[in-house]
Amino acid sequence: MQDGAEELEYVGFWLRVLASLVDTLLLCLVLAPVIWLLARGGGETSRMAESGDGWMMQAFMLQGGFELSPLASLLINWILPAAAVLAFWWFRSSTPGKMLLGARIVDAKTGAPMTPMQAALRYLGYFVSCFPFLLGLIWVGLDARKQGWHDKIAGTVVVRAKRLGKQPVRFEQQA
Repeated sequence: MQDGAEELEYVGFWLRVLASLVDTLLLCLVLAPVIWLLARGGGETSRMAESGDGWMMQAFMLQGGFELSPLASLLINWILPAAAVLAFWWFRSSTPGKMLLGARIVDAKTGAPMTPMQAALRYLGYFVSCFPFLLGLIWVGLDARKQGWHDKIAGTVVVRAKRLGKQPVRFEQQA
């Protein structure tokens, strides 16, 4: 560590799970009104609402009955979440859940903020991490640097200010 440089530690599996839960909750709170507005525009949901069949509407909704167009579904399930995550990574090197924990995502070699290419690779790397039984995510708990497969693909690590008794992070190069 150089004089005046902040000592960092890797953020482990359970803290990252907690951060992901916070992020998911916030994303659901933001997207719920969008889903409601898009679902009101047509389909079985609006026909039931117009007919006044409240009990039928409740049964339909309990079964996950929002009927969305394929474009609206693509927007809500893929495009908006990706845009939100990538924007937070680009502008804050973190997501709200990670910010709550004081964590940030940095280049694994230098400790510098990740590049846009690393952010894109990291996001796409989540699909690789999730595909084989979430092994790439579980890998965070097994790896010495607490890297999931998506981190390894992008060349990133998740760090925060060092706590007592933790091994500090050492970068290969200075940023």
